[in-house]
Amino acid sequence: MKLGKTILLLCSFVIALIGEAQKSDTFSIEGQIINKNKLPIADAYIYNLSSQSHAHSNSNGLFKLSNCSVGDTIQVGILGYSTHKFTLQKEDQQKKQIIQLTEKSIELEELVIGKTKNPLHSIVAIDLESNPVNSSQEIMRKIPGLIIGQHAGGGKAEQIFLRGFDVDHGTDVSIKVDGMPVNMVSHAHGQGYSDLHFVIPETIQKIDFGKGPYYADQGDFNTAGYADFSTKNSLEENNISVRVGYFNTLRTLGMFNLTESSIKNNAYMAIEYIESDGPFESSQNFNRINLFAKYRTLLDNSDQLILTASHFTSNWDASGQIPQREVDNGNITRFGAIDDTEGGETSRSNFNVQLLKSFENGGGLTANAYVSNYNFDLYSNFTFFLEDPVNGDQIRQREQRNIYGFNTNYNNKKDYGTFSVKYNQGIGLRFDNIKNIELSKTKNRNETLQQIQLGDVNQTNFYTFFNASFSTGKFEISPALRLDYFKFLYNNRLDPNYQTLSKSKAIVNPKLNIAYNANENLQLFVKSGIGFHSNDARVILQEDTRKILPRAYGIDVGGIWKPSKNIIINSALWYLLSEEELVYVGDAGIIEPSGKSKRYGLDFGVRYQLSKKIYFDSDVTLTTARSLKEISGQDYIPLAPDFTATGGISFNDVHNFSGGLQFRYIDNRPANEDNSIIAEGYFVSDFNLNYTIKNITIGVSIENIFDTDWNETQFATTSQLSNETSPVEEIHFTPGTPFNAKATITYKF
Repeated sequence: MKLGKTILLLCSFVIALIGEAQKSDTFSIEGQIINKNKLPIADAYIYNLSSQSHAHSNSNGLFKLSNCSVGDTIQVGILGYSTHKFTLQKEDQQKKQIIQLTEKSIELEELVIGKTKNPLHSIVAIDLESNPVNSSQEIMRKIPGLIIGQHAGGGKAEQIFLRGFDVDHGTDVSIKVDGMPVNMVSHAHGQGYSDLHFVIPETIQKIDFGKGPYYADQGDFNTAGYADFSTKNSLEENNISVRVGYFNTLRTLGMFNLTESSIKNNAYMAIEYIESDGPFESSQNFNRINLFAKYRTLLDNSDQLILTASHFTSNWDASGQIPQREVDNGNITRFGAIDDTEGGETSRSNFNVQLLKSFENGGGLTANAYVSNYNFDLYSNFTFFLEDPVNGDQIRQREQRNIYGFNTNYNNKKDYGTFSVKYNQGIGLRFDNIKNIELSKTKNRNETLQQIQLGDVNQTNFYTFFNASFSTGKFEISPALRLDYFKFLYNNRLDPNYQTLSKSKAIVNPKLNIAYNANENLQLFVKSGIGFHSNDARVILQEDTRKILPRAYGIDVGGIWKPSKNIIINSALWYLLSEEELVYVGDAGIIEPSGKSKRYGLDFGVRYQLSKKIYFDSDVTLTTARSLKEISGQDYIPLAPDFTATGGISFNDVHNFSGGLQFRYIDNRPANEDNSIIAEGYFVSDFNLNYTIKNITIGVSIENIFDTDWNETQFATTSQLSNETSPVEEIHFTPGTPFNAKATITYKF
């Protein structure tokens, strides 16, 4: 008996020694992923085919992979680059791996859901590669399920539709570029106003997006979703481009390297100029100039400092939103005008400093600090002669603004035996100093008849957040918490007694996301969380509204599935409850609060690569949107779309040809609360074809290839014409672009 116990103890001891020996044989490897220009590649996967441990490269291209042994096969890859494999040698324990990946055409079969940091973002990367954007409007259209519309001569920010929201110009979608906010709080024209026209589309490298209020690093305006755009850190080559088209359209673009690209330093600049008269009978006289410059330097072996400067200015005239009755009775055409003195001018200058730092413990810090100077002057006439039968109802909305802010985001990963935890935390600040924010009645854009609002706004937003992602087996559970603090100040210059109105508010919003990786090609998820959008400071302080930071409560249940090597499908059932709507009021050109609402629906998307050179994509959204404060039949939310679809087919490098056919569709939708006035839907298709020979590309693009009559934006508005004795409520619209052909020649060197 004693002998048996002794043998058992000896066996246990030997097994323990073997386990320790095996454990001591494992080690971690560290390294950096770079491209052919020696620049870091972020989000590449590093996968141990033997132990199945994995990691992703950070923003500096650095990675650390644990649980490795001599003889293990390591696989490194990311979409757009050839997969790299190597076998670990004994000496790899001590040296840093420098892995250079070779660029190649994106192929859907290379996307492995289980190895991809964010599969949905990879889908957009494929879309961007297959159909490069060539206008600032097309940048937003790359987000699956998002529809935009222009209604003021090309210089005004686009109207946005997403998940049953008429977002107006950005009230419920948070938008950033390189960490700088695009949404304007307490804006002269509308809360969340987002003018993305300061971005040159060819400088966009990556689009990060998400739908719903589920992301702790996203704050104000993140209810329906968010979009973060990142610009390129370097150029592959210089290029000059000239485009001419119908309606006296001209676009010139130059992008130039200012230094030789190297792992240490690189810099480039871009300049864009656009002008167009548009299809309207009264010329738009639209012009815009964009300047952009970016410099990147290496602070040590891995940390990066990036400086970005940009400026844009734009001027335009507009024919406004015209009443349907005047088109029906033949007094004007679809491209005519009642008041063609609308229009405006705007400009924005930005300076942004970004720091990407890595730490010895494997953590990484991404930080940026920015300053923006912004000016805006807009003239509109929504109701013609309803309020003022003599002078008309033209209004001016104007402001001058400086924005200052910073963002920090620190992330790290810790392994605890059978599970690992990724930490993500940050703090940030945004301060808006707005001078002479104005709403006035005017005449012919040069005479002020009455100042309705005039004042100065100071608005501060401080935030902090913490997110933890626990990975165990096939599950990843991510609880998060975000705190936002706001301070609102307003001085009303029309008040004879000087007085500073002030109010502050803090809000805490939790999030919880769960992902289940059923296998390498199927991921299921449940997302839940609370988001918010701020209200205009003037509304908060002058009208003393209770809803300073109205919340939105959301949940998504869905998945992303790759049933075969060339097909990927994503879908989600979702629900969103909003504490308050901000509804457009046409007769005043402002927005106002309107109570609780609910939305629910289905998102469905499919990508299919028919061959290595032919690619198909489509996204469909079904939505039901209703107000909760009204009775059934009176509870429709004006302009909330209930069905949208986008998609197309594209091809690349087919005997030096590339191009594609794209479509977008939006269904008929209610224009007022009882659905008695309908905003007509549309189906519009665009086509492009390019031919490349050596360094020269010649291209033709056609908007609205079938010359469809469509209304790009529509509102149910009460208006009165000079010859009418009573007002009429009906659809007022801005016509969409008719058949519009443009030719482009690009030279790369």
